[in-house]
Amino acid sequence: MSLKDEAIRLGRQAKAAARKLAPISSAEKNRALHLMADRLEARSEFLLAENKKDLDAAKAAGSSSALLDRIALDPGRVRAMAKGLRDVAALPDPVREITKMWRRPNGLQVGRMRIPLGVIGIIYEARPNVTVDAATLCLKSGNAVVLKGGSDALATSRALVAAMRRGGRGSRGRRSDRGVKRARPGQRAAPTRRVY
Repeated sequence: MSLKDEAIRLGRQAKAAARKLAPISSAEKNRALHLMADRLEARSEFLLAENKKDLDAAKAAGSSSALLDRIALDPGRVRAMAKGLRDVAALPDPVREITKMWRRPNGLQVGRMRIPLGVIGIIYEARPNVTVDAATLCLKSGNAVVLKGGSDALATSRALVAAMRRGGRGSRGRRSDRGVKRARPGQRAAPTRRVY
């Protein structure tokens, strides 16, 4: 499959997931975030083993110590990612909040309500924690996300997405696990096309 075809496929899948994520309740989103946090902690050893693959490859490629530090996970960083998931679950749900109401001169009442955007695409480099942070914020706001992490942390990002999706499957309705998609790394300029 070409990179363009894969981008279109991921976009369509994310769009379908976004339609299912938008209406889910705050309680269901928060439950999914807690289950995802639990899954990250339960899979900590596996995540660290996958991260070691990325670190070994980066060392073999002669990467700088700064890059190695950005890629590296340890038990404390895994716990911090899980804590971040729980912290976001504790925040008020921004979706469906009415931020302003006013009445027009003709008597029509108008309001401004926060709604999900739909699909968010995020490109980032060599920071496995961004995989979790981005997915967490998108889920809380009712959006699907397509993540394109750097190839330096490929094994780690793949394992993190798998753990989060698996954790999300435990939530009622199982809709929250479909909203996180991972784009194939390897080419800096992926062709894009809007998917309507």
